[in-house]
Amino acid sequence: MTTDTPARLLQLLSLLQTPREWPGGELAGRLGVSRRTVRRDIDRLRELGYPVQATKGADGGYRLVAGKAMPPLVLDDEEAVAIAVGLRAGAGHAVAGVDEASVRALAKLEQVLPARLRHRVSTLQAATTPLTIGDGPSIAPETLTVMASTVAGHERLRFVYRDKDGSESRRLTEPHRLVSTGRRWYLVAYDLDRADWRTFRVDRVSEPFATGARFAPRELPTGNAAEYLRQSIQRRQETYEFAVRFAASAEQVSARLPAWLGTPEDDGEGGCVLRGASGDSVEWLAVRLALTDCEFTVHEPAELVSCVRELGARLSRAGTGGAQEGASG
Repeated sequence: MTTDTPARLLQLLSLLQTPREWPGGELAGRLGVSRRTVRRDIDRLRELGYPVQATKGADGGYRLVAGKAMPPLVLDDEEAVAIAVGLRAGAGHAVAGVDEASVRALAKLEQVLPARLRHRVSTLQAATTPLTIGDGPSIAPETLTVMASTVAGHERLRFVYRDKDGSESRRLTEPHRLVSTGRRWYLVAYDLDRADWRTFRVDRVSEPFATGARFAPRELPTGNAAEYLRQSIQRRQETYEFAVRFAASAEQVSARLPAWLGTPEDDGEGGCVLRGASGDSVEWLAVRLALTDCEFTVHEPAELVSCVRELGARLSRAGTGGAQEGASG
């Protein structure tokens, strides 16, 4: 029997967060209390903002339903470890769709994990070898979580940075935002030693250290971090410019491409044109464009036009081969 009310409420909340309806009698049995106590505890959870729905009947049931805001979650050990391992795996390999929000979630989770669970997470990850597609660099999840926490807390960040030529320097920054391009993570930050804004490839960062010194956020020269990153990469001439026309609206295409590639503009003929610059390989960009799931035509550069043609021919041959194998079988 759980006599401590706060502990009992947490246990009740943990049960309710399982996606099922719990009969009042079963909850009372699990908690070792009366049904009247269960009803009082349910009322307390509602007062705290948890949307608990009750059903009438001989043995009325309770379930947690979607509300206007997300209340705090209660996870058991196995659930917490599973989520942390999944987030660390995704963050460490810059998987498309695992963006800054995921890194912030990982930072929050690891901050409150007991030492014994952090050890389990690290052990599981060390024993796991992921299969990665492409040549995107690998990143230590700890680097991302330290950066995410300093971004959220407006805390100065110190780290060692390795330039393209291999030379290293120590940087003291005011981190503004993490940006994922799908294959790489970048930190947009104000470099205090250089008194200017900079972008840093996270895979070139080592020894990240949150100094504890707070700062008042500065305003970016451009409206958002993704646009600043795009312009910064273009200025460093690590890019090639491209122009692509899609047979879809700008709104549709924007929803299917990362913002740092640029902003498509409607052409008035039922399609849109995307002009931008990329520091990634033309092979990666060709695949990324194909994933928009709509017709498109590449106008420039010539290398991208050629790559798209070769990719299309390769996929066509692969499809024909599969059909022939199926027919012969």
